[in-house]
Parts: sequence; structure tokens; C-alpha cells
Amino acid sequence: MIYQPPAGARDLLPLEVVQKAWINDRIQSLFRAFGYQRIVTSTLEWLDTLTAGGAIAPSTVVQLRDNYDGTLGLRPELTASIARAAVTRMADESKHPQRLCYRANVFRTPPKNHHGGQIEYYQAGVELLFASGVLADAEIILLLARSLQNLGVPNWKLLLGEAGLTRSLLKIFPSEIARKVRDCLASLDRIGLAQLNLEPKLQERAELLFALRGNPNDVLAKIATLDLETEAKAIAERLKALIELVNQTSPIPIDITLDLGLVQTFDYYTGIVFEAVSFSNNQSYSLGQGGRYDHLLQLYDPQGRESPGIGFSLSIEALHSALLSTTQLPQQIPANDWLVIPASATAYLAAIKHAQQLRQDQPDAAVELSLSDRSEAEVKDYALSCRISNLAWVKEDGTVTVESL
Repeated sequence: MIYQPPAGARDLLPLEVVQKAWINDRIQSLFRAFGYQRIVTSTLEWLDTLTAGGAIAPSTVVQLRDNYDGTLGLRPELTASIARAAVTRMADESKHPQRLCYRANVFRTPPKNHHGGQIEYYQAGVELLFASGVLADAEIILLLARSLQNLGVPNWKLLLGEAGLTRSLLKIFPSEIARKVRDCLASLDRIGLAQLNLEPKLQERAELLFALRGNPNDVLAKIATLDLETEAKAIAERLKALIELVNQTSPIPIDITLDLGLVQTFDYYTGIVFEAVSFSNNQSYSLGQGGRYDHLLQLYDPQGRESPGIGFSLSIEALHSALLSTTQLPQQIPANDWLVIPASATAYLAAIKHAQQLRQDQPDAAVELSLSDRSEAEVKDYALSCRISNLAWVKEDGTVTVESL
């Protein structure tokens, strides 16, 4: 099957490349405006690095080979790799917040019974390391919102949860039952929850957890009526302060749904978690997700020091799909500025030299050299179809006739 890509892989043709580059460029320029510096980490990592202390299932990782030192794999996400790089290569800078951004491909093994499921994904994102508190959380949410606004993504909203608060509310359940309830919450599976046959008190708490999603003020009011532990009360107060800060400082209204059943794919989050979703053309798109992970960096620190972190990743594929129905994306590949045409076989040398001179004199111009013998009419038809602006007809003696279309 040499004429087809592997199952789960796909080619990107020029127009799609241009459109996704447009998305990426707008995102990266905004990241830079917020003070984030680009980092590039290895596509290959040790499996132990990629699984983040068990938070990422090894079955998710595309594993390449065993060698004498251990198992290698392709990164399924960037946060773990950036955390490793930050605490081992940037240790002297850990006294100050580190704002890092990236654009990269990631690889994930499709779930069982999903033959041909997507393997390679493209992401852009940020990590704000060595910084904690409501202000850092607000910066990340505001940056996410500005990114989607800059792209012109229609009909999007933010689902916001709090991993620490959700864990506190699940403490009432035995550990094995808590995991099952958590899975039911994540998939909105009320039928699965009913099949757990919980005792009345636990069933009441599980039903309450299902109800803790919606308007932030309403959800926070329900939480305030619960008999919470001291730590959980403090988390709820911080969550309330964060939402108020974001609403007061965002230049655009952000449609926030507070959802304490929100569970992320990778289980290293300790504080707020969030997901940006868009609804258009009767379809929903998961545009990006992220959250706070205050224990992750400790896994990679040679001294075992705990350091805070928060970040998010945006799916370039999902953003592209959500924007296809809008007028935001480029609709054509960029046209070349010049077509240099040798008048005859004896004019090849002069034509090549003229094309080189144009590229030197006009560094931003795209200069194409005509490589086949075509009539003048055929050359003009080709140039018009490709939207080429200028023709340069070159004779053997170097004489050039310029024609603008």
C-alpha cells in the first residue's frame, strides 16, 4: 500500500498548510505579545517521562522500540516534556515565572477498536511555570480567550472546573467507587451511575455532582450550602475570585460554564481545569484544554522540589474545522510575483541569472522560472490561472521584456 499513508496519518496539501499556518501565526504572535518565549523539545522521550508518573496511560503513547536503557516513545502532549526541560535545563531561572510557548506535532495511539483513528495531531500552547495564584490562572484564561477572539472563532464557550474541589467532593465515596463516579461524571453517564447501586447518601452526593454545572454564580451558590472541609472552602473562594477577576478584566465577554464534573484526559491536574468548545454547523469542536498542575514539575526535578505550573494547548485541527465555515481563513495559496520565461533554449543561462537578480533585488518576492517550452498564449494562460503578477521574457543576450498582468 505504498500509495497510501499509514492508517491514522494524513497528508496536508498546500491550501490547508497555508490556512493552518495562518492560524498558528496569529496564535504565536499573541503568545509573544503576552511575553511567552518559544521552546522546542524532543519529539522522542523516555516512556517514563511521557507517562508523567502514571498520569498518562502508557497505552496512549506510540512506543517505538526497546533498548538497553529503556523504552522510547513519541510525545502524546507537550506539558510533560516542557516540565522536564524547565526543571533540568532552566533550574537557575526557577526563581521567576517562566512563560514558554510551543507549536508542535504530538502522537497518540488510537483507542482499541478504532483502527484508522488519528495518530498525529498539531498543537499550539503555553506553559506558565513557577507561578501560582489567582493572577497566574487569570492570565492563562485571558490568553486563551484572546487567542480565540484573534482567530474569529464563532460560538465558543469555556467549560471551567476545579480538580482539587472535585476530588474533595468525591472523598465521601470509597476509592474504587469514586473512580467509577468520576468516570460517569466525565462522560455524563447517568445510566452508568444508576447501575452502581449506591446507598442513598452516596447516591445523593453523586446526583449533586451531576448538578454542579451551569452558570458560575448558581453553581457557587450550591457549593456554598455544602458542608465542606476547610481546604475545599478555600478552593471554592479562590474559584469565585478567579471568575470575578476574569469577568472584570476580559476585553470581551467570556461565556463560562462552571462544571465540577470536568475531567481531563491526562490526570496530572491539581487546580483549575478548562476546555474551550465551539458549536457551529450542528457540530461541536473541542478547541483546546488545560489547567493547573502543581505536582508535575516535582517528578522531573533532580532535587525533588515542588513547583507550580499552568498551561493550555489548542488543537490546530479543531480550530481549522471550526473556522472553515467563516471568512477568516485564506481561501487561496499565495501567488508568485514573477514568472521568468527564457525566449529560447539558448536563453536559459540569461533567464536563470535574471531570476537570481530579481530574488536579490526583491527579497520578499516569489520568483518562478518557467521550465517548459510553451507558446506565449499558453504562458499567459498559466500565469493568469496561477495569479502571477509579472512576466519577464528573457532573450539570449540578456534583454528583458516585462509584462504586468
